[in-house]
Amino acid sequence: MRLLEYQAKQLFSEYGIKIPKGITSKNIEQGRKDAKELGFPFVIKAQVPVGGRGKVGAIQKCNNADEFELKYPQILEMTVKGEKVRAILLEKMAEYKKELYLSLFLNRGKRCYTIIASAEGGVEIESVKNQVIREAGLGDVEKSVAEEVAKAIGLKDNTVNEFVDLVQRLSKLIVEKEAELAEINPVAILNDGSILALDGKIITDDNAGFRHRELAKFQERSELEEKAEKSGFTLVELDGNIAVVGNGAGLVMSTLDMLSDNGGKPACFLDVGGGATTESVYEALTLVSKMNKVKGILVNLYGGIVKTTTVASAFIKAYDDKLIDLPVFARLMGAESDKAKEMLKNTKTKLFDSVEAAINAAVIGVRK
Repeated sequence: MRLLEYQAKQLFSEYGIKIPKGITSKNIEQGRKDAKELGFPFVIKAQVPVGGRGKVGAIQKCNNADEFELKYPQILEMTVKGEKVRAILLEKMAEYKKELYLSLFLNRGKRCYTIIASAEGGVEIESVKNQVIREAGLGDVEKSVAEEVAKAIGLKDNTVNEFVDLVQRLSKLIVEKEAELAEINPVAILNDGSILALDGKIITDDNAGFRHRELAKFQERSELEEKAEKSGFTLVELDGNIAVVGNGAGLVMSTLDMLSDNGGKPACFLDVGGGATTESVYEALTLVSKMNKVKGILVNLYGGIVKTTTVASAFIKAYDDKLIDLPVFARLMGAESDKAKEMLKNTKTKLFDSVEAAINAAVIGVRK
């Protein structure tokens, strides 16, 4: 589950991470009341589970009531990367002298949490050359590690202590909530050297949800995700352009990680589940076909309870019905995989003997 910014900031506040004063609403009547309570000027921020809001005008400064009446309804009706705005956050502006980037994420391959920090914030972190990356074990980040990161990104004096405190609080949050990722971009250094989280992103682990009932209040599914649940499989929409399909949450998640590590950008997590049928997989492909951002499909399937031929039959039907016209990169192993490969031989599905080869081909294929 990917939390909206205001939801992430609620958790930040619970863990003592400083955030700007803000109020969230879902209609202009409530927004007017919030604006009066907050006082001008402030920032109007669209709440969507994707990045890139600033580039499309979904975050705007608001200096007076006239601007509010113009901008609030415009932003509320926006769609960002295919996601409709779910709420509006009105937030007081802060004066600051520098922006940083900070994230902690669960590195499944190395079985640890990894810290990424940069002296540049508010930009696409992939484009930043001077990233500081440190592995931090599976527990709370030690003070010495946080200090090393602070100094590596050029912080000095009291700001080092502020940053160390921030890292340790964020670490405590991600460990206790069993989150996949927690990110602050940008982290603002105020004029007095203190630190403020100007934005927030948290992705929680759905498999650990039963241990964290307190997070259920944040659960918001897209229309496609709700349809997937009703059809008996799991779909989580993501930001990228490669749909990842597999059977079993662990297999799909590890495929996502490998794809990301190789420069690919997942468009969705799609677990067809242990009870998949040709009809349910076809329905899954129907939902993928409605995601305009998808440029290719990566399949990593191990046949057991679900035979690979079941999935192959669904893909063939989808081709015949012209439901999909996308390149498919597949690694099929297990029950009836030889037969499934033969079935798909003369289709747009490209078959590979290893998931690594399928991933490399997918990353290259969607760039063409």
